[in-house]
Amino acid sequence: MSKISASLPKTIAAIRIGTSVFFLFFGEYKVFGSGFAHGGFQKYLQGYIDGEAVGFYKPLLVHLIWPHAVFFGYFVGVWELFIGISLLVGIWVRPASIAGIILMLNLTLATWFGPGHDAPTWHYFGNELDHLPLLFLFVIFLVGNAGEVWGLDNKRGY
Repeated sequence: MSKISASLPKTIAAIRIGTSVFFLFFGEYKVFGSGFAHGGFQKYLQGYIDGEAVGFYKPLLVHLIWPHAVFFGYFVGVWELFIGISLLVGIWVRPASIAGIILMLNLTLATWFGPGHDAPTWHYFGNELDHLPLLFLFVIFLVGNAGEVWGLDNKRGY
C-alpha cells in the first residue's frame, strides 16, 4: 500500500471532523436562538418561493413547509446538529451523510434560480458553491466509511 493510500482514511477523518464544526455552528444558532425559527427561516422561505426554487419544488415549500415554518426552522437546526455531532464523534456517519446529502439537495432545489431565470448555466452552479461541495463531501463520507478512523463507527459497524 502506498503512503498516499495509507494516509487517505486519516485525511478523510480529519476533513469529516473539520466539516462537523460547520454543522455544529449552523445548528447551534438555529436551535438555541429564536431568531432563525421565528422569522429568519420565513425570510429565506419567501425568497425561495418568490423565485429561487426550482418549479416542481415550490409547491412543497408553499403547502408543507410554509404553514409549519417555525417547526421546520427548529427541525433544520436539529438536523444540522445531528450531522455535526455525528461527524465530530464519528458515530452513525453513514446515516448522517445520507441526512447531509438530503439537506444539500433540498437547499440546492430551493436556491437554484438565485441568479435569475435567464442567467447563463454556469451562474447556477456558481450560486450553489455553498451546497454542492458539501454534498460531494457527504458522498465521500458515505462511501468511504468515514467514521471508522478516529470515530466510534469502527466499534459499532455503521
